[in-house]
Amino acid sequence: MTDEGDGRVSEQGFEFCDELGPTKIVHVYEPRLDLRAIVVVDNVAAGPSIGGVRMAPDVSVAECFRLARAMTLKNAAAALPHGGGKSVIFADPHMAAPDKERLIRAFAAAIGDLRDYIPGPDMGTDESCMAWVQDEIGRAVGLPQVIGGIPLDEIGATGYGLCAAAKVAAPRCGLELSGARVAVQGFGSVGRHAARFLAAEGAVLVAAADSRGMVHVPGGLDLDALAALKANGRSVVDYAGGETGDADDIVAVDCEIWIPAARPDVIRADNVGRMRTRLVLEGANIPSTAAAEAALHEKGVIVVPDFIANAGGVICASVEYHGGTQAAAFATIAEKITANTAAVLDEAASSGDTPRAAAAAIAERRVRAAMTYRRW
Repeated sequence: MTDEGDGRVSEQGFEFCDELGPTKIVHVYEPRLDLRAIVVVDNVAAGPSIGGVRMAPDVSVAECFRLARAMTLKNAAAALPHGGGKSVIFADPHMAAPDKERLIRAFAAAIGDLRDYIPGPDMGTDESCMAWVQDEIGRAVGLPQVIGGIPLDEIGATGYGLCAAAKVAAPRCGLELSGARVAVQGFGSVGRHAARFLAAEGAVLVAAADSRGMVHVPGGLDLDALAALKANGRSVVDYAGGETGDADDIVAVDCEIWIPAARPDVIRADNVGRMRTRLVLEGANIPSTAAAEAALHEKGVIVVPDFIANAGGVICASVEYHGGTQAAAFATIAEKITANTAAVLDEAASSGDTPRAAAAAIAERRVRAAMTYRRW
């Protein structure tokens, strides 16, 4: 089955399938609540899949599959006992809280028997949403601390992992983190924490963007002021004293480190030529097209791919699921992402391939090894 982009399904076969998966593509529809959702369980050879619940009005089955495959590779690269999955809900994440709770609970009830998928927070959902899922079906990660979870968005697990990747990758670019200029596209739970952890290493945030636009201050932005704006429902363009522009204008900001931390495919063939950076840390899932990453590689820009750089969130989720502590989560994130970033960049340097090709080769070897132990 394929998705037409608006949630309608057509009977076209299995064009997303390959040797690794997916094992299931499930469409959920409840007309009384206007609930339309898709779950992709990609590969569960290493264990039950973990993947976020994304809420946006313009998601699709293709996007869901690509995100689920990224989770398979991410979990394999991190050597976690989990496969990859993802779900998307066709809805406005900014709807009234009671309506959102009703929709999330209905979605959870609909996937209750899909036991090889463990939901987590993603764009448009948060710890509260996962608490509702947990209440309905008894399995979720990224839960609020008051009910025994490790709130990965609140503590900045993914941003912490991006900083760990930066510490490894920066010297390969001839960079010192101290004084390095950073631009963050998507100043949300991932982007703001990445900026915070990098600032602790001496880096300077010079530009930030959200859905309403971008702000640029060459001398550096005040992270606390930006965070306060976002906490009050405002945009980065409301920052006092900065040069503002369209959200896409951040692509051309002169910086040393560029972090995409929002939607897929924000770096493309039609805008990659505007980029002026030396290191890209992919905080979002699938933020770059293959053509864009190839162009950056040709220019000598190091791109640490999403399923290596942004694995901090799912590593934290796995630690939580298996009963670990927040301290254990941070230690595991640092250990795994440091080692994996080094391994990927070493293999890329040796082979001449892009870091993504090197990372995919490493992850796929691990997935295929896990598959040898499965009967089916």
